[in-house]
Amino acid sequence: VSDFSPRFASPSLFPRHLRIRTKSDCRVARQRTTHTYTKMSAPYKAPGAGKEEAVEQRVHRIRITLTSKNVANLEKVCADLIRGAKEKRLKVKGPVRMPTKTLKLTVRKSPCGEGTNTFDRFELRIHKRLIDLHSPADVVKQITSISIEPGVEVEVTIVDA
Repeated sequence: VSDFSPRFASPSLFPRHLRIRTKSDCRVARQRTTHTYTKMSAPYKAPGAGKEEAVEQRVHRIRITLTSKNVANLEKVCADLIRGAKEKRLKVKGPVRMPTKTLKLTVRKSPCGEGTNTFDRFELRIHKRLIDLHSPADVVKQITSISIEPGVEVEVTIVDA
């Protein structure tokens, strides 16, 4: 006569919070007992406890993309952003210099098409820099509020980390 009721007779009928460990399951620690019952549960947390702090201090992964035709202005804005981020003691990666895009345009010099076939070759170079930050979203507003040089486009992308 056993103390167990018939519903505990097979391992598949055990409650979900109990786990059966047999000799074959315990490869690391071989024991002479045939079954070990371990109750698996997580520590209790009150509903809604600590959510306000987590929302305010949530750290985001932020990517700032800077593009410009003028390298000097672009480097100045990069330096200002990185200096501001380091003053706030944020984790900064960059500036990562992406390959320069060169747009080439070849046109005829002659307006009427007569005469010697002479051409003008024009070029537009677009420089791009990437800066990655790990910080709360409200801090980024303070960092990006610096004066941005003319001709520099700033794109801010926020990703949850």
